[in-house]
Amino acid sequence: MSNAPLRVVGAPGSPYTRKLRAVLRYRRIPYEFVLRNSREDHDVPAVPVALIPVLVFPAAGAEPQQAMVDTTFQIRRLEEQYPERSVIPPDPALAFLDALLEDYGDEWLTKAMFHYRWAYPADVSKAGAVLPLWGRVDVPNDRLAKTSAMISERQVSRLWVVGSNETTGPVIEASYRRLLRALDAHLEQRPYLLGARPGTSDFGLYGQLTQLALFDPTPMAVTIEEAPRVYAWTERMEDLSGSEAQDGDWLGRDAFPDTLRALLAEVGRVYAPFLTANAAALETGAVQVECEIDGQKWVQQPFPYQGKCLRWLREQHAALAAPDRAFVDGVLAGTGCEVLFQ
Repeated sequence: MSNAPLRVVGAPGSPYTRKLRAVLRYRRIPYEFVLRNSREDHDVPAVPVALIPVLVFPAAGAEPQQAMVDTTFQIRRLEEQYPERSVIPPDPALAFLDALLEDYGDEWLTKAMFHYRWAYPADVSKAGAVLPLWGRVDVPNDRLAKTSAMISERQVSRLWVVGSNETTGPVIEASYRRLLRALDAHLEQRPYLLGARPGTSDFGLYGQLTQLALFDPTPMAVTIEEAPRVYAWTERMEDLSGSEAQDGDWLGRDAFPDTLRALLAEVGRVYAPFLTANAAALETGAVQVECEIDGQKWVQQPFPYQGKCLRWLREQHAALAAPDRAFVDGVLAGTGCEVLFQ
């Protein structure tokens, strides 16, 4: 393995970029950050899809530099190459629950992030004005105005992709408020989801909250109203490089808290019915997902990637040893998440 630092190509307005950078800081892995569309954004190896962040591994010996996308798999590759300060619990059952909560943050909470940013005029105005400047601040105002308008119009027109519309908007917003209250109650007892050290699930929630709690005006106000503790936690998660990690800091199975079950119940209340309905729509070739979430109608276009997410979760669940799977199933019983694995 090369001693050269990794490179991360991304942007501050990307929750997944913030997620990956926070993991690297906590794990004390040297990296260089390159802003997407900046002067330094060059010589990046090709990736399968044009997404950020791009994680670039330096050339080592005869091996050329390699690049990859998707923070879930980026984090797992880092686990293989850098053993210290792991963000995955050694207990297979806890590691599975950590992955489930990370997936919820990445794939459901992002609906709230996108919805609030592009459904409310004040949020559209701020995002449209600021996002183009993160790549380069030395842009003439006339060009900036055109880019801002282009970005805003494009993103507002894509609200339907994540399922945000007049029917689903209230469901998304109610879910965000419940998450804030549940996370606040949990953080009152312990600093991270799975004990006294952060797991992938913490970073999954954190990434989306960097935008919801810290940047976009409407959800920021909701966060302060419902859970100032969550606002502070999100700020703290930005850089945990000085935090010490001990093996005994993970939760024990005999001390599994009700507050964490409450968070899993929110996953089961909103994300589980979407995942199963989305998978059914993909399997039958339906042009839209139609289901009921939290007693309300949900309609959106099928999302192939989230179909893969359900398949990966089911594969991880099936791969658990019988005692570990029994523990997981006991934790999930009554949360609504159990339907994912039936």
